[in-house]
Amino acid sequence: MLMLATRLRAMDDAALHRALTLRDVATGGIRDFFDLADSLLEPDSVQNALTRLDRGTLAVLAVTGESPNPPTISELAARLTVSAGRTVTATDVAERVAILDSRLLLSLGDDRLTPYDAVTARLRAWPAEGLPSAEELANEPAPSALAPVSDTDTRFTDRLAAESAFSVVSSIAELINELSREPARELSRGGIGLPDSKRLAAAMSVELESVVPLVAIATRAKLIGLDDGHWLETDRGESWLLDGTAARWITLAASWHAALPSDVRGILSSRPGLSWGEGLRGFVGWLYPAGGEVMDGRIAEFARDAELIGITSHHTTSTVGAAVLSGDLDAAVAGIAEALPDEVGQVYLQHDLSIVSPGPLAPSIDARLRSMADVESRELASSYRITHSSVNRALAAGESAESLLEFLRGISLTGIPQPLEYLITDSAARYGRVRVGAALPGDALQRSYVRSDDAALLGAISVDQTLSALALSDAGEGRLTSRFTADVVFWALSDARYPVAAENSDSEIVHLRRHQLARVRTPPIADPLKVLIETLRAGDGGESAAAGAWLARQLDVAIRARQTVTVSIAMPGGVVVDYLLEPASVGGGRFRARDRRADIERTLPLSSIISITPEA
Repeated sequence: MLMLATRLRAMDDAALHRALTLRDVATGGIRDFFDLADSLLEPDSVQNALTRLDRGTLAVLAVTGESPNPPTISELAARLTVSAGRTVTATDVAERVAILDSRLLLSLGDDRLTPYDAVTARLRAWPAEGLPSAEELANEPAPSALAPVSDTDTRFTDRLAAESAFSVVSSIAELINELSREPARELSRGGIGLPDSKRLAAAMSVELESVVPLVAIATRAKLIGLDDGHWLETDRGESWLLDGTAARWITLAASWHAALPSDVRGILSSRPGLSWGEGLRGFVGWLYPAGGEVMDGRIAEFARDAELIGITSHHTTSTVGAAVLSGDLDAAVAGIAEALPDEVGQVYLQHDLSIVSPGPLAPSIDARLRSMADVESRELASSYRITHSSVNRALAAGESAESLLEFLRGISLTGIPQPLEYLITDSAARYGRVRVGAALPGDALQRSYVRSDDAALLGAISVDQTLSALALSDAGEGRLTSRFTADVVFWALSDARYPVAAENSDSEIVHLRRHQLARVRTPPIADPLKVLIETLRAGDGGESAAAGAWLARQLDVAIRARQTVTVSIAMPGGVVVDYLLEPASVGGGRFRARDRRADIERTLPLSSIISITPEA
């Protein structure tokens, strides 16, 4: 431990921070560099570090620990070559030694490698725990990771992957649109509640269990986010909805690839037509023998999302998936654009007020249609329906009867049916017969009002049971008041299909946006490792203080273990005297102990101690 503590003290802050980050150190209870070294050499801490190392790196560490004398990199390469039955170069060993050195698992001095005793002890305990020995780490051959499939199967895989790609893009588009209409609440323990999950599943037309992975994919791409405990559409998600299908897909695929841990990315093949399946899990188990459930879980999560996105299909790499894995996103976009169905820009307007698209609509047209119509089904051929409420929603957002009819004429393959034109013009004529505005600042109890010159219409609103939650009160003079804000009241009336408009204090109609965008805020968090390093530096009194702390620590360990030690004391005149002592306490720069030979109690100054040697 002394050797590691001395090394930790000598490291600069940046190097120490990197090393502690790699080792995932818990900062609690660490008061000095000896505590830190002790924490790093704890069996659980060492095992945690070993779980993240691949087999070749573990073999370097284990064989070094079994060597009778600290080997050089060249000597170790020669030993590994004999054990593995294949050439292991000094360059390869040097790269792995650098990894081990950066994780504080061995020391490299004078070109010789020395693992810390606690690390070697942990590796020697592996065979009894069902993990490979040093010899097995070095010479056990790798299983086949990914098995190739036929060209026919590859074409089938690509076709299924394209279907998955289209499906995931469509589902996440519906997810974003639904969250823009009504946010989903995040539970205090994490995750989305069952009622919201069912609502989102229905909106996306997927099974309930698919909601969590689809939300994860959309979150990873920053299309949705948490804001004040609610899941909302982000500004990036809003612009994503206007992208073409291929551009939407590459956003999801690129964010999946970017989030891959480097160790996982190194395992996955960038060649199409290779099956992941059980072979991949077996290979991962071999490559990361101590990884266990942690590594298996990481592979499972990203393999699941790869299936949903179309990187793979039936656990086989697709052609576009291989392009993503190799980092060639341009080739991936070109490949998926060719595989996806063509987007259409025109629709059929029906006399029953429905709108049917003969294929996947261009995103810009789909977005405009959603602003004036309700989505009834979302497949390759989507359908929408225009109602008084949906037209009122469009008018509230700034549309007019003329702008709506002009847009519909431009995309219609069948002209505009008379019932549809009448609905739009009638809704526009009735729009604003009911007005909603903010109450005067002086009214502390009421926050908004509803007014209308049509007494019968206002009366209907006041007794409408669907609006009872608004707690509307008759204020006289053709006005109702509510304790809710004007936008809440406005959208409640709009959903109830009343011809409502929002107005400002000057009685001018204003246009409202129904949903807000998530502003994902990451509060500044103090870096615990940085705080730890600053604390250790502030409490470090230099070499002499460190030496005294080390002696005190040895004595403290002996006291707790009731262990007898030989203490060498420098006497006046330069004479060194050895005492066989059983330490009892340490404090005030002195320690008290029982002299086992003289059978008396001694009190000696810590400053006189030259060395402490535990008795076997």
